[in-house]
Amino acid sequence: MKSIISSSAKAKLIHFRDTLRYSLHCVVSPFDGFWDLTHEKRGSAGAATFIVIMTVLTNIWKTRYTSFVFIRVQWEYFNIVLNICSFLLPFFVWVLSNWCLTTLFDGKGTMKDIYIGSSYALTPYVLIQLPMIVASNYITYEEGAFYHYFLSFSLIWCAFLFLASVMQIHDFSFGKAILSILCILVGMLVIVFIMVLFFSLISEAVAYFISLYKEIAFRFY
Repeated sequence: MKSIISSSAKAKLIHFRDTLRYSLHCVVSPFDGFWDLTHEKRGSAGAATFIVIMTVLTNIWKTRYTSFVFIRVQWEYFNIVLNICSFLLPFFVWVLSNWCLTTLFDGKGTMKDIYIGSSYALTPYVLIQLPMIVASNYITYEEGAFYHYFLSFSLIWCAFLFLASVMQIHDFSFGKAILSILCILVGMLVIVFIMVLFFSLISEAVAYFISLYKEIAFRFY
């Protein structure tokens, strides 16, 4: 029984390793990579989640360990929860808006495919910005142009991979993918507006019932 469990765990670990390593192929060959990622099931939700977690950690470590020459943080105002949510919320809103809008454009991808593809598109952020955290502590301010170049390059690369993922996952042409992304961004604004409106109504309802309870308690006690 133990050998069966052990072999099953080993198979899952090997699958996780292979699907995580496949993210490197998506980075260097995005069109073939993202096509096989979903249509040939070369990716996995586990590897995608690992990349998302590493992206969040890289963002936190960037704030904490980057040299003060290149980044200044007012630690008395720093909120780690807000830092994490500032990435996770837009990311998952992107996935939701992507799924909703591309369905209207006859997109082929499922929400799982979109999540995996979008997560794999974040790979350059980790691969480039993580080493640059270390490098920032060994370069001078005059050499900072190279530092900022690599940071900008990682973001541009990620943006290109997001475009490639939309094209290949949904089987869109370049023009249709660009139009879809513009609609997705508008959809994200709509979703955020609805979320803000919803939580505003919830907070007002809670405040009303609290005030009502206080009024009743004041009258009877």
